[in-house]
Amino acid sequence: MEHLLNQNVKTIEISGIRKFSNLVAQYDNVVSLTIGQPDFFTPHHVKSAAKAAIDENFTSYTPNAGYIELREAIQRYIKEKMELTYDAESEIIVTAGASQALDTSLRTILNPGDEVILPGPVYPAYESIIKLCGATPVFVDTTGHGFKLTARLLEQAISPQTKCVVLNYPSNPTGVTLSEEELKEIAALLKGRNIFVLSDEIYSELIFDRAHSSIATYLRDQTIVVNGLSKSHSMTGWRIGFLLAPKEISKHLLKVHQYNVSCVSSISQKAAFEAVTNGFDDASIMREQYKKRLDYVYDRLITMGLDVIKPSGAFYIFPSIKRFGLSSLDFSMGLLEEGVAVVPGNSFSEYGEGYVRLSYAYSFSTLKEGLDRLEEFIMTKLASHTQA
Repeated sequence: MEHLLNQNVKTIEISGIRKFSNLVAQYDNVVSLTIGQPDFFTPHHVKSAAKAAIDENFTSYTPNAGYIELREAIQRYIKEKMELTYDAESEIIVTAGASQALDTSLRTILNPGDEVILPGPVYPAYESIIKLCGATPVFVDTTGHGFKLTARLLEQAISPQTKCVVLNYPSNPTGVTLSEEELKEIAALLKGRNIFVLSDEIYSELIFDRAHSSIATYLRDQTIVVNGLSKSHSMTGWRIGFLLAPKEISKHLLKVHQYNVSCVSSISQKAAFEAVTNGFDDASIMREQYKKRLDYVYDRLITMGLDVIKPSGAFYIFPSIKRFGLSSLDFSMGLLEEGVAVVPGNSFSEYGEGYVRLSYAYSFSTLKEGLDRLEEFIMTKLASHTQA
């Protein structure tokens, strides 16, 4: 019966991140630096709010877009955090994580034959969702530009079929982000064109050197913003995301969302309300720790002689392994045999080839052990592979 399946489904694959993480389970004594899972627990006060919701029998359906008190709290939260103004009633949708928000957005705006511009290397989910919609992903090589999709690069990629540009900053897998000036240049280029911007800002609370800027500040009418609490409040399993869009777009997003999940878990919504009100600054403690871990990991990689751009956000770092003359997969498999798991760069499009992704969302002891093994692998196993 497989031949009867949707052909678009048959052309996509399981994420390379998950493939490699699943492979790791077959090995013993492995230090895994693969998954972007915060090693902090969900804040106690957020968990308490969820328990109270259960005891108070807040266990029924909510409005499709989320219960209004939560949307009003999100409205205040994003206004204070990002200086963005969206109407709680008509422009904010609570989603089952940022992933569902991405799926809802792309299915709402794309038609077969449309093109979507992506900065390569990039998180793999976008490509698969785009293909499921019958549209075409168009990757832009950012490797020679600090992993940034600049206005100049973007202009060269736009065609009559371009429907959407995805901005994934702070970036998974590189950790880089765009400056205010760079966002303004992109906004000026796209303003007035029949092109959407899908801005994935799930790591907006994890920027180390400055406050986060959203392109919606400069291009509101054409922008759909995706955000959520998975990374900022260590709530990955609670599945809470936000969709922010002008009401003429949001009303159609809501239809797709409604027929996908009806509404997000009522218990998770109560936890989210607590997170964006009394947990307004919960991310600051985690952000400080991630910055310390980043400095440690970056210094160790530089000492090993690896070429790497220092991230400014998220909790990923993306060193080049091109000097060894090995593919990303071969390097990662060899390292796995020595007890360390990283994600091959080609999991993030062809433009990730020659790199590997390390997550530093782990304790210092785990990072030290993993980096010690990586250094030993480079010194003993790859010395003969090193290219000038």
